[in-house]
Amino acid sequence: MFTDTHCHLYKEYYEDLDEIINKINNSKISRVINNGCDDKSNIEVLESALKYSMMYGALGIHPESADTYKEEDLEFVREHIHDDKIVAIGEIGLDYYWTKETRDKQIELFESQLKLALEVDKPVIIHSREATMDTIEILKKYNVRGVIHSFSGSYETACIYIKMGFLLGINGVITFKNCNLKDVIEKIDLSNIVLETDSPYLTPVPYRGQKNDSTHVEDIAKFICDIKGISMEELSLVTNNNVKRLFDI
Repeated sequence: MFTDTHCHLYKEYYEDLDEIINKINNSKISRVINNGCDDKSNIEVLESALKYSMMYGALGIHPESADTYKEEDLEFVREHIHDDKIVAIGEIGLDYYWTKETRDKQIELFESQLKLALEVDKPVIIHSREATMDTIEILKKYNVRGVIHSFSGSYETACIYIKMGFLLGINGVITFKNCNLKDVIEKIDLSNIVLETDSPYLTPVPYRGQKNDSTHVEDIAKFICDIKGISMEELSLVTNNNVKRLFDI
């Protein structure tokens, strides 16, 4: 059994969320961590975590909301971060691919949530796109633990994050043609990774073009097992131990 440590199972993405949850329950996925990214999704994450037994939640403000979030949105995260089944602050971080013009506001938002993570002793789930150096330099200022979501960097970058105590979130990107993640996974120990889907995005090969869901963790796991020459059982044991070591699950 596997854990999907990063997904966005929102009603806006799925016509029948109950049907998706039932599909997951009948797969080899034992639990998921549903990630919030703004005021609306954070509320839904809370509600869904209470409704579905296999679902946990993370609350946070995504960097794409740096221009639009309100202080009360951060207060909502603070007020509910210790709620039942909420295990992390996320998805937070920096994104210069879509919104580089808001760099300073993103950094301010990112740091405010890292400070909160220290205050409440919760792990963080980090989004970093086209912003590796800023992300690393900011994380050096805060003694937090967590996951680098959707990691797709170099082996050297992987080593920096691992040395800082972070786990790397590996998703369907690893199955993409010409992806360098295969080489990174060959070199690093499996104690440094967790599995994720980023559903409904980043559907793995050969299902590209279809909407992603948490059941595709199994396809990602098979791909990694082929790279490492190990069994699904071994990967399940290691990655679930990594999840339990980091999150309060």
